[in-house]
Amino acid sequence: MARLLGQDEIPGALDISWQVFSEFEAPEYSPEGVKAFRSFLECEAAIKDLTFYGEFVGDDLAGIIAMRGDSHISMLFVKKQYHRRGIGKALLKHAIENSQADKITVHSSPYALEFYRRLGFVDTDVEQVRDGIRFIPMILSR
Repeated sequence: MARLLGQDEIPGALDISWQVFSEFEAPEYSPEGVKAFRSFLECEAAIKDLTFYGEFVGDDLAGIIAMRGDSHISMLFVKKQYHRRGIGKALLKHAIENSQADKITVHSSPYALEFYRRLGFVDTDVEQVRDGIRFIPMILSR
């Protein structure tokens, strides 16, 4: 079951984010995009503004979701060995249940686009690139 992560668990969440990004996203990004994502993970002010939830398998942190406010998904990453086991869906459900927002937004990576579509998100624009980061703006209306 997903739960709010404590401050002492955030470094592990950031490690998962970097590990999964490096394997699944980075190969499709420019060096500028990879550097921008790494800089984001290392920016204490940006990370401090996020709320992190984690899904555990036993004692292992299997995946994380980070919300900016209660209406925007900033990150959602699941360790490779837990892909296609409902971890991402459980994290998203938990974040939505803890949100008061009528609409949830995400800037989906191309890799995660179909995942979000299957869960009810719709594209609001075409693929964009900002600081080398590729994304498709999406929204989920509740």
